[in-house]
Amino acid sequence: MSFAATDPTGGAGLQADVMTIASLACHPVSVATAITVQDTHGVRELYPLETRWIVEQARAVLDEMPVAAFKLGILGSAENVAAVAALLVEYPRRPLVLDPVLASGRGDSLASTATLEALLDRLLPLTTVLTPNSLEARRLAGAAPGADLAECAARLIARGVAHVLITGTHEADAEVVNTLYGSGGARHAHTWKRLPGSYHGSGCTLASAIAAQLALGRTVVDAVLAAQDYTWRALQAGFRPGGGQFLPCRFPSPQSRAALP
Repeated sequence: MSFAATDPTGGAGLQADVMTIASLACHPVSVATAITVQDTHGVRELYPLETRWIVEQARAVLDEMPVAAFKLGILGSAENVAAVAALLVEYPRRPLVLDPVLASGRGDSLASTATLEALLDRLLPLTTVLTPNSLEARRLAGAAPGADLAECAARLIARGVAHVLITGTHEADAEVVNTLYGSGGARHAHTWKRLPGSYHGSGCTLASAIAAQLALGRTVVDAVLAAQDYTWRALQAGFRPGGGQFLPCRFPSPQSRAALP
């Protein structure tokens, strides 16, 4: 089950989650949390839905269908964060992947200070895998720009999250290094060739791919590696339907699909 804002471009948000989950042989169920006005250049407006509408959407599905994993994206407000957290407390054995979308790729703010604090207080203790990029990790940890990412991960784990996967796309390294942290520190670091261009929806793709892999019964370590491989291939096959960022191709060729773990 994905909780996320809609994206009319299909590049990110709820539409991206649904496509990713479906392409990995899971059945996606979805809860809209906000409506965005955006194109491939950036987000123009964010309209959070009323809290009761979000809860009613989720309850209608959860009362009828078994859900194997949860993925959270933009929730839209501190009130929505609190309501979703109260709902998910009832499902403590289901994996939860949290993509803390704090800004668009262009830098448009998508989370207020109150929303960020609610996320830290209410959702981190429920989260199996948190998937911030390096900028988001430092902001969530209350650290300065350029602060050590291992220390940021330690601060976030101290707040209750089980695992933190910090992605390195915003760092200056020649290759992208994504590091998975647990309570004992760094568990695995994976290096990926840095692709040219700018991509819209890469974080949504990665987080929903991890949720799908966890729903299929993989361990956290295996799910994170498989999801990174899937995401890198989707970005490599990306296309540019408008004048802005590239979009991931979430339905790879049969050759690419056969190579997935």
